[in-house]
Amino acid sequence: MTAEVESEAQAQFSAIQARLKPLFASVQFDTLAPRTVVVVPGLSLDADVLAEVPGARHYEERQLSMLMLLRMPHTRIVFVTSTPIPGIVVDYYLNLLSGIPWTHARKRLTLLSAHDASPRSVTEKILERPRLLHRIRAAMGDSSQAHLSVFNATRLERDLAIALDIPLYACDPALSCWGSKSGSREAFRRAGLKFPDGQENLCSMDDVATALVALRQRNPSLRKAVVKLDEGFSGDGNALFDFQGAPEGDALNTWVRAELPERLRFEAAGMNYPRYASKFRQLHGIVEAWIDGDHKRSPSVQMRVNALGCLEIISTHDQLLGGPNGQVFLGSHFPANVRYRGSLQQCGQAVGRVLQEEGVLGRFSVDFISVLEDEQWQHYAIEINLRKGGTTLPYQMLQFLTAGRVDANGEFQTPLGQVRCYRATDNLVDPRLKRLVPEDLIDILVERRLHFDEITQQGVVFNLIGALSEFGKLGLVAIAPTREAADAMFEQTVTVLLMEAEKA
Repeated sequence: MTAEVESEAQAQFSAIQARLKPLFASVQFDTLAPRTVVVVPGLSLDADVLAEVPGARHYEERQLSMLMLLRMPHTRIVFVTSTPIPGIVVDYYLNLLSGIPWTHARKRLTLLSAHDASPRSVTEKILERPRLLHRIRAAMGDSSQAHLSVFNATRLERDLAIALDIPLYACDPALSCWGSKSGSREAFRRAGLKFPDGQENLCSMDDVATALVALRQRNPSLRKAVVKLDEGFSGDGNALFDFQGAPEGDALNTWVRAELPERLRFEAAGMNYPRYASKFRQLHGIVEAWIDGDHKRSPSVQMRVNALGCLEIISTHDQLLGGPNGQVFLGSHFPANVRYRGSLQQCGQAVGRVLQEEGVLGRFSVDFISVLEDEQWQHYAIEINLRKGGTTLPYQMLQFLTAGRVDANGEFQTPLGQVRCYRATDNLVDPRLKRLVPEDLIDILVERRLHFDEITQQGVVFNLIGALSEFGKLGLVAIAPTREAADAMFEQTVTVLLMEAEKA
């Protein structure tokens, strides 16, 4: 794309985006207002990075939480996926709606598909198919009442918004640098937060080696450092370097460069040094110190700059991490620990204000490493995810199912004042689960009373159901009055599922 064409596209997009604020101003507090949400849930990420995520295509199902918007009787949803979603999965979500007959909601839902299972963004697939674009436009109805909702916004999503002539409720892709690892460090610097020592905007493994040497020279006791791709996803773009046995003085530079290909330990399964070096040259990245601590947590803050330009703190979570070096997102507890939740929100808000000033729009999250130092929790900002994420669906389901909200203390309360917590994962993986098909899962949750109960407002909600048989992978959210009860419900559910799978 030439600079002239790019400039014209950006100007066209900006003109369309100007319609978003008045659109939301007219419907924000009116649940009966007509509106259409076009949901395109694909992950527009680097293909090689995405290929390391088992069942990545089924992650499109995570945004099925958007179907809960159908509880508003004049809201329509157009949901477009790479391949058709099984009917039983759609029915499962629609039956979670309360106060709206299933048939009424179903009439206002249009499901479309590109019928293309290739490992690419569904947005790219849509743009390649003019007739599919026409079907989306026809299903939208009045485009003045419609907007586009996506997982993350790239130029592809911008081009789709232009093709559909509807605003995109997400960050302008021109600002995507603030969601990179390098951009995150600059935002933290401007926000006045603590963040790991390191170096951003690195372009090659030679730059990485230089940054590693400088880190160790500034801190001779540093044990490890983390190398990250700027556009890594869910920790799979990260690698760990161990300084054990490193010499001092002038010999350090030679030692790091010789040891780097052998000592770098990758989070992504199947990754090797030549591939990582090539990907680093393409995507660039950072190096930063590994944060040590006897008492260490990995919390995050979810925020949004809404369509009217207001910054909102949505939620806090304690992330559950795994993988070879403990950097891969496996799940979360909501809300974050009460001992540091307040200070965590303050840190998140400081970053949010920086992004708000830069014109960022939509949902984003900030990840931290929090360490107990001298009886005080210290938060080190790690990265900004300028998109929806693994904590988006669980919180949306809690919010939509209970009609509750987070109070000033970061605690979630139902309209009756009942506290609710949850434990969630989108990465429950076990080969035994491949023995089950979606119909089996529905039978099990009914027979074993695992489903969400709208009367008690407790129970389990499942997602990634389409990945069950092919990948033995499933997502679930266990909602209960306390964190301990949510943990117990989560563990019981996993036990029941694996037991039933073995019986199958």
